[in-house]
Parts: sequence; C-alpha cells; structure tokens
Amino acid sequence: MKAPGLVLNILLCLCLWLTTAVAPCLAAGEQPLSFGSSALLEGLWTPAELAGSAADRIIGAVGQPDPSLPPAQPEGSPSEFALPPVRPELRGVIRRVDVDRVRVRSGRRVVAITFDLCERANNVAGYNDQIINLLRAKGLKATFFAGGKWMRSHPEQAMQLMADPRFELGSHTWTHGNLALMDQAQIRAQMQPTQVQYALLRQELARRAEARALSAHMVQVPRALRLMRLPYGRSSQLALEELAQSGYPVIQWDVEGERDEEENAPAILARRALAGIRPGSIVLLHANAVPQKSFDILERLVKGLRQRGYALVTVSELLRLGKVETVADGYFTVPGDNLKYDAIFPGKGTLKPDTSRPYTTVPVP
Repeated sequence: MKAPGLVLNILLCLCLWLTTAVAPCLAAGEQPLSFGSSALLEGLWTPAELAGSAADRIIGAVGQPDPSLPPAQPEGSPSEFALPPVRPELRGVIRRVDVDRVRVRSGRRVVAITFDLCERANNVAGYNDQIINLLRAKGLKATFFAGGKWMRSHPEQAMQLMADPRFELGSHTWTHGNLALMDQAQIRAQMQPTQVQYALLRQELARRAEARALSAHMVQVPRALRLMRLPYGRSSQLALEELAQSGYPVIQWDVEGERDEEENAPAILARRALAGIRPGSIVLLHANAVPQKSFDILERLVKGLRQRGYALVTVSELLRLGKVETVADGYFTVPGDNLKYDAIFPGKGTLKPDTSRPYTTVPVP
C-alpha cells in the first residue's frame, strides 16, 4: 500500500511548513527556539540608536586590569538560571554539524555565522555597528559569543542583541580566560559572572519592557546563556567536563574567516572562507572592533553564500539539524595551532599584552 508513505510525506511537509524556511522539525520533547522579539527591539530603541555610529568602534587602550565582577546578583533563585547537563551527543568541542537534509526544508544548504565579542581584563574592545546593521538590513540570523566584561562595557549593545529575534547569544567567559590553563575554581570564576551579567541585563531589559507595556514579549528572551565558546579555542578534559555539567555545549568552528587578516585583503579572506564552507559549517568572525576587516569580509561572505544557495541559521538551530562533529581540544585551522597563545597572553589569557610598556599582571580569581 502506498497510502502510509503518502501520509508520512504529508506530515513531513506540514512539519516543515510550520517552521521557518530552514528550521528543523522539532524532535519529541524539543521546544521551539526563540531569541528575542521585534516588538522589544523596535519598541525600546529608535532606529538611530540601533544603527549606532563610528564611536562604537573605538577601542580602549590597554590599561590596568579590572578585577571587578558584576555588582549584584539578579533577582530569582540560583536554580532559575541553572542549565541541565549537556546531553552526551553534544559533548566535546563542536566544530560543525553533519546536516541531515531530511530535516531541512527543500534540502537547502545551511551555515551558522558566529561572532565573538571578546574583551580582556585590561582593555575595551568596542562594537562593530556596521556588522550588526548589515545583518539586520538583510534579515540574517547570527550567533554572538559575548564576554561578560564586554557585556558590562557595552550594556546597550548587549541588550539590543538580546532583544533581536534574529540573534542568539552565548558565553565567551568573563575576561577571555584560557580554560586549558585553569583549575575548576578558575573556570567557574570565568563562567558564572558572565551568566550573572547576562541575567542583570535581562532584568534591566524586562524593566524597560514593563515601562512600555511590552512585558509579554520578554518570554522570548532566554533567561540564560545556553552555549559557550572557548577563548583561543583552548580546553582540557577538566574544562570540558565542568562545562558539560554546567549545561554549556562548547561551540567551535570549522571555518576561520579572519585568519591572517593583517596580510590579506578582504576579498582573499572571503574567498578562502567560502572555499572551506560546507553545509553545516560554523564560521568564526568577530563583531568587536579589534579585527579591522571583519565587515568587509562579511559583506563578501553573505553575497557568496547566497550565490551558492546557503541560508543562515543560529547555532542552536544548526545543532538540531544533524549529528555534531567534535574534537577533544579546539584549534583554529589545524590541531595545535593555538597552543602558542598560552604564552602570548598573560594572566591565563585574561590580559592583552602591552608591548609598549611593562605592567603588573594580577592572578585570575
């Protein structure tokens, strides 16, 4: 009989139709993903405020390390912000996803473009408004891995990203700590304050939403950061176990968009990145103001991806589309190419070197 097969096909098509153009059908027990609300974004900021300016791209000079942490705990019990341990199939350092085309509408190609928002204890890294404006103008999805100190230094921009339904936020530790060099207490001191800072900003976002009669939309803003990215791509078995027990899938990349940006033109960098992208790839870029060519690379990447039939999804959406490919320790392009950063960045990765003058480092708490 052909009828059962026909029924299955109809049900599959219905499931695909109910999702976005590239979102997966939900497995049993999975909840629909939401990252923000257009009503919040457009109701709490004017277009000019969202657009930002060149002033956002100013980078603070290297100075004395800032050892301070978030000033207060967010409202609610600690369990309210706790995440369940990571499922076994999502443990390890995730570099890409082997996409199951049955779960992607019309077999379309998908890729996740991700942006790090790094900031160490002794610098301010800025915010690339041009990148965000390009993504919004073209209606593109993206995932941002934000440092806790970066969120504190850039609260308006962080809340705007939180409120935007196209964007997903994950953790990038408090001050870009190299978790491969840290013990359990030091790892927690990088992860927990970042989650607290996010919760405090969400609390402020909720206060503003209430003042504008937009509180109902806050349910679409996640209560906690649900992913993380390793600074320097460095890890250890201890760190991976701690992160897994704390509920953070560790998201790496298989395509580095800005490698050797000092020596190469944006066109060359974008062409190289496009050559490495496959369905299910995760692309690394930065949306702080430190890399100088990220916006020009992104413009070319977006054009090239569209010409090749790719659609952009968030990382959490990508994780639902197939089996993850993992490694035991992350890297940039080839295994071991990030080990040099252990010695380059003092304070176990939390300090940006100042080559012009000596300064005193402080121990990581």
